[in-house]
Amino acid sequence: MFEIGNRSDHIKCLVSTFCSKLPFCSRWPNTRPVAPLGAYFWCHRTVSFEIRRLTPPEFSVLAPQLVEIYIEAMNYRPDILHNRIASWRNDLIRPGFSALIATHDNGTVGVAYGFLGSPDNWWDAELRRGLRLQGGPTEKQWDIVRNYFELAEIHVLPQYQGHGLGKQLLEGLLWNAPARYALLSTPEVPNEDNGAFRLYRSAGFFDIIRNHRYPADARPFAILGATLPL
Repeated sequence: MFEIGNRSDHIKCLVSTFCSKLPFCSRWPNTRPVAPLGAYFWCHRTVSFEIRRLTPPEFSVLAPQLVEIYIEAMNYRPDILHNRIASWRNDLIRPGFSALIATHDNGTVGVAYGFLGSPDNWWDAELRRGLRLQGGPTEKQWDIVRNYFELAEIHVLPQYQGHGLGKQLLEGLLWNAPARYALLSTPEVPNEDNGAFRLYRSAGFFDIIRNHRYPADARPFAILGATLPL
């Protein structure tokens, strides 16, 4: 066992555990995760999490549990569970599909997944509708619409937020994504005063559409984009 960083943080990682995974800890200077290859550990204070890439079959098996994380993080009604499980499993066949989870001793606590944007996807239709409503798409917006990776979902259970897991999931998912841009949507909040907006702004996301209304959600959403690589 060795200690990383400031002693006051009491950050400890088990090297023997790392050896069977990827040799990476986020507090180890001058290193970055090799996200596509499997798993690595993220250490925050005295808590250690594993960030792991899922195969499509693993994602399908875990979908019920992952959707429960989504429902709790987004404060949605539990009765949408089965519909969302089917929807998430349908996304497995989309080109460029990729998924990561964050796990802890208590189980899976975070999830992120996405795929290449395509005109046959409902969200792409919403994106184009939103751009038309604001007088677009402009030439620059057309460039984005034609070549983006959709970050479909990224969620961390509320009790595990504040440990940097969102940043690890975001960067790991978009690492080497096969597109020039990444797009996502997030609920609007006054003055962008929440962890999600702070995460996305720190990663370089800029405004595409603001106050967009989806048919199935009464809340306004911001659609944000970033140039890849981050």
